[in-house]
Parts: sequence; C-alpha cells; structure tokens
Amino acid sequence: MTGKVFITGGLSVGGGLTLEISEKLLCLFSAEVRDDGDTYTVEIPKREIDTGSVEPGSTYRVALIASERAEPAPDEPEEEVSDEPQPPVEAGEIRYVEIEDIGKQGDGIARVERGYVIIVPGADIGERVKVEITEVKSNFAVGEIIDEDI
Repeated sequence: MTGKVFITGGLSVGGGLTLEISEKLLCLFSAEVRDDGDTYTVEIPKREIDTGSVEPGSTYRVALIASERAEPAPDEPEEEVSDEPQPPVEAGEIRYVEIEDIGKQGDGIARVERGYVIIVPGADIGERVKVEITEVKSNFAVGEIIDEDI
C-alpha cells in the first residue's frame, strides 16, 4: 500500500496561513526532526500505527509545515499528548464537505479523514457545502453551512 498526502490549499496554521487538507490525508501530528548523523528522522506517533492510519514498511509522501514556535515558553506548561486519536477538525475551521447520508434527526452527515463524522443541519444527500465547524467532540463535529452547492 502506498499512501499519499495532498495539500491543496481550511486547516489554520499559526501566522494566518490557511491550508485545505484533502480527505485523502491519513494522519496529522506534530513532531520534531531529529538529526541522526547522516540522516534526519521524523517519528510517527504509535497511535497512528495503532489506528491503522499508516502501516510500518509502507512508503508515504510527507508534507512538513513550519510551526510558529517549536518549544513552549519557560513559564508555559507543556501540553500532554494523548494516546487517543485526535479529531481531524477544530472549532472555527472552514471545510468543504459532501453530504453522504442523513442522520436520524434529519441532519446531513459528511465523513472526513479516518471516517470522522461532521453533522451538518439543513443539508441534503449529494450536496457539497462550505461549513464552519462550530462544535468538536471526540467522535463527531457539527458544522454550520456557510455556502451551499460549492
């Protein structure tokens, strides 16, 4: 299996840069580049292997995005890293999604990376809509329609 990452131009990355990440994205995480003498290494978190996002021994294309700052300020506590996969969306993020199903309450259902669900009230099957993510939970998010039929 050969995985590919396509960056097409809303993931908000510090400094105001906005990228739209393809639904073909397999995983997204932060890591440091380690100098191993003749080579440099970026470690993939174990959770990405455990969730089946990537497979050891397979070849992948990798895109690196500079972070605003690599180290936390001395007076700022470090964030704890969870072994659980993190939602692939953030509140306030803008996404283009296609509605694949209708939920029990009549809301549109879109799926993004790793099958993560975005509930879109007022959307119909087959619609491609631009949404703003308004609520994020561990297993689903809610998006409000900004533009219909994109």
